Amino acid sequence: MFLDDAVVSLSFYDCAMPSPRSLVVQALTQHAFAPYGDILGGEIASGLFINGGTSEKIALGDPALTAQGGEPSLNLYRARANPLPFTAMELERHCVGSQSFIPLAGVPFVVIVALGDPSMGGKTPLESSIAAFWIDGSCGVTFKAATWHHPLLSQRDGDFVVLERRAPVVDCEIQALNQPVEIRRA
Repeated sequence: MFLDDAVVSLSFYDCAMPSPRSLVVQALTQHAFAPYGDILGGEIASGLFINGGTSEKIALGDPALTAQGGEPSLNLYRARANPLPFTAMELERHCVGSQSFIPLAGVPFVVIVALGDPSMGGKTPLESSIAAFWIDGSCGVTFKAATWHHPLLSQRDGDFVVLERRAPVVDCEIQALNQPVEIRRA
């Protein structure tokens, strides 16, 4: 049995992951984030004043939640802090529905996103397109359907309202990265 343990240990070290590449988070702007989804709040167009002028209603992009028998699911995610630097080993995507994250009480968070690799029909992340955005907690984001992303990376303990698609078949694909990515602040 001791010999078998030694063989397992050698195999583990022979398959070591490559060193992570480093990526600095960037500021969240509508232009930079557009390939991956929409910004909810912040510096956006004006809308229509309603309720006797007490509120301004600003139309946001409609979420994609009802395809293939899906329905909206509104949830509270109670996130634990996952501060930078952070090494991403995998990304996930939801092919059929969008997913929106809205922080409560100004909780800052980081989103890591990537486009699908066109040479693989989008079934894997295009690792050269991986981007990371710092969100200061004053707005939220919606990921377009099929956008590769990392699960929630809250920068401190806090709550998020999450609007996502619910259906009998779970719509979540997870893909390991060929090269881990260490996300850090400048």
